[in-house]
Amino acid sequence: MHSSYRINVNLFSVGLAVLATLYFWWLNIKGVHESSGKALRIMQITTVMVVILLIWCPITIALKDRWGDLPPAPLPSNLDLAPDAQGWLAGTFWLQIPVVAIIVAFGHSLLSMSGFETLAQVYREIASPKMKNLKIAANIVCVYALVCTGVVTLFASMIIPDSERPNYYANLIGGLAMNLSGPYALRLMFHVFVVFVGGLILFGALNTSILGANGILSRVAEDGVLLPWFRHPHRKFGTTHRMINLTVILQLATILYSRGNMTILAQAYAFGVVWSFFFKSLGVTVLRFQRNDQEYKTPLNIRIGGREIPVGLILITLVLGAVAVANVFTKEMATKYGLAFTLMLFVTFTISEKINLRSAQTERKGLEQFNLDHQPKIDTSHLQNRAGCVLVAVRDYRRMEHLRQVLQKTNLRRHDIVVMTVRPISTGAGEYELTESQIFSHYEKELFSHVVEIAEKEGKHVDLLVVPALDPFDAMVQTANSLQASRVVTGVSARMESAELAHRIGLAWERLPEPRHPFSLEIISPDRQSVFVNLGPHPPRLCHRLRRPAFRRVQAVFDLQCRRRSD
Repeated sequence: MHSSYRINVNLFSVGLAVLATLYFWWLNIKGVHESSGKALRIMQITTVMVVILLIWCPITIALKDRWGDLPPAPLPSNLDLAPDAQGWLAGTFWLQIPVVAIIVAFGHSLLSMSGFETLAQVYREIASPKMKNLKIAANIVCVYALVCTGVVTLFASMIIPDSERPNYYANLIGGLAMNLSGPYALRLMFHVFVVFVGGLILFGALNTSILGANGILSRVAEDGVLLPWFRHPHRKFGTTHRMINLTVILQLATILYSRGNMTILAQAYAFGVVWSFFFKSLGVTVLRFQRNDQEYKTPLNIRIGGREIPVGLILITLVLGAVAVANVFTKEMATKYGLAFTLMLFVTFTISEKINLRSAQTERKGLEQFNLDHQPKIDTSHLQNRAGCVLVAVRDYRRMEHLRQVLQKTNLRRHDIVVMTVRPISTGAGEYELTESQIFSHYEKELFSHVVEIAEKEGKHVDLLVVPALDPFDAMVQTANSLQASRVVTGVSARMESAELAHRIGLAWERLPEPRHPFSLEIISPDRQSVFVNLGPHPPRLCHRLRRPAFRRVQAVFDLQCRRRSD
């Protein structure tokens, strides 16, 4: 626009990044439920940009007849490492060894695989079925890394003139957009679109980094390494606000310290990425020798003497280890910042763990933190579940097979899952207002910690509910009636047979005032076939899948109920 006013690029980047960080900080404090949907939109817009490049670039190459301008093959004789890429190996004989030179070059290009570390960070949030979705996500990242980064970089080296390419090292796709064939106005519009997509990608990465750091710190805290103080849930939103605050403070410090210098940020990031890859791969390799229940195995496994040797996984670990070591010696800045940051975290975790070990009030390792939302009555508006939900009753965290089966079978698009436990209270306690410890004791915290762990493993959301009551059977059916549940699922009681348990629940349902909401009752036992009973306006009907002896016992119980009803 022929204006002489210029904004400092780095200062503008810092200001925009600070504003974006504060925005996502507030979203994560509230709890970002729609982050996966926004990430999908970003991926869709990015795919549009990539498809345009994959169509426009070959047309440009054909019009300019640049098919012969292919980059040289990645052979040692064609490698020309810049001085800033040699680091402490500059002038040594190591770079004269072809294998070492290729490993160094590969290590410097490893940033193109960024995105894989996110898979481990967001594993808790991956929906069911987890392993299937995890493999799909990994394949998508592979395709994007190969096509978006690899092929587009290849096109950039063929289309952008050698004399102009250094001007676009920090914005290679932008330079590619301006050197395509076509009217200048069209290329300029596409360049604007590229910048817009780049901003969306970085905003998404910023949000993912907060989610990932919060998840990792939560696991460290659960293992007793980090002080329980960090896990304190927000009073209103229930999020781990102290961990989120710590993460955002570190992010803002990084942004302000770097002042928008992409070299510092990229090299420090590269240090974290490659060592993260190596240690994760090494950890999986160790687990392969300690456990035999893996759901998925890296290909190329050889069985010798009854023992399976994960050859493919070992080769991957060795390559990543070699790349990590090469990056330590060739990326001076990344090594300094990476080691300083690692040392800071190590000291913090060590001191925190020592305090935890000395404290007599340290909570049992692995327990989640919960906020209690006191309500005078059970209502669907408070739980925000839909009518027809599945109500799962739990009491013994050693007997949770029925919850696991419900999570595996239930389609969350049709039915919500509410997990409830009954907190037994004495007769006189109902006359006074119960304290938090009376409603939610240490046992309930341990019970629901196991519930959360099972739900996270299956990748499904559950609502948690504690009901103080004198009679657990009355509490169960009254809750099902209030939530308009379509099914109530419980495990086998340690103190009574399935028939007696069904009988008690049936009697409690009959004591409900009219109108009573009908629902089906399922009693799941890990070593027996499930018991199904329909509680509704008609005499209870038993499922035909019952074994005959159990059928006779339960049928006799409900025959007695039917006679009582007719009387």
